[in-house]
Amino acid sequence: MTSTSGLPVFLVDALPPGPTAVLDGPEGRHAATVRRLRPGQRLLLSDGVGGLADCDIEHVDGDVLRLSVRRAWQERVPAPRVVLAQALIKGDRGELAVELATEAGVDAVLPWRASRCIARWDDGPRGAKALAKWRSTAREAAKQARRSRLPEVGEPVSTKQLAGLIRAGAAALVLHESATAPLTEIPLPAEGDLIIVVGPEGGITDDEVAAFTEAGAHTVRLGPTVLRASTAAAVALGALGVLTQRWQR
Repeated sequence: MTSTSGLPVFLVDALPPGPTAVLDGPEGRHAATVRRLRPGQRLLLSDGVGGLADCDIEHVDGDVLRLSVRRAWQERVPAPRVVLAQALIKGDRGELAVELATEAGVDAVLPWRASRCIARWDDGPRGAKALAKWRSTAREAAKQARRSRLPEVGEPVSTKQLAGLIRAGAAALVLHESATAPLTEIPLPAEGDLIIVVGPEGGITDDEVAAFTEAGAHTVRLGPTVLRASTAAAVALGALGVLTQRWQR
């Protein structure tokens, strides 16, 4: 069986049920015009929920690619499932946080309205536009990383709502610069939702830390240095890939 690790990934609503497929629309345009793929080359189709199909390009007609399917399969769900509660960050650093976390394998992202957030998402058009940017960033980063699953970017949550999710999850880690416990000392679940909480530029307040620890979260340090709000989650995900079964196929 030949490797598919280097093949470009294109998203479709559903994998082809038979031996042939058509890639058109924006994804077909990107494949034909931007990537300039031609007959004889291969690509992967992804349904965004773990399904992949390895395809040969048989014919290209404008922005329409006609494909033959070599094989299709379903990739396993990573365990534990990592959910990032990312505090809102000003400028494009929030999108950078989502991009890096997606490339590092995050399964879901929750925008968190922390007390010290400089960025503010209202419930109107501006907030909807900001959320759409996070979702678009996650989609494009997942394609770039050749992921079979798109991380879900949920609606913004309050501290109270996040504490409730922590209480219902398998475990939670609050990344905090003043924490004394390293990540390696915290027992990690084999299944269920593992929530990572990353604060804003101004840090997490004592009241927020108290709310999360009362709900069952652990405060941890990732290392000897203080990481930016936009990079902390990606570093944590890399560590979790080693410390859990997530990176084992």
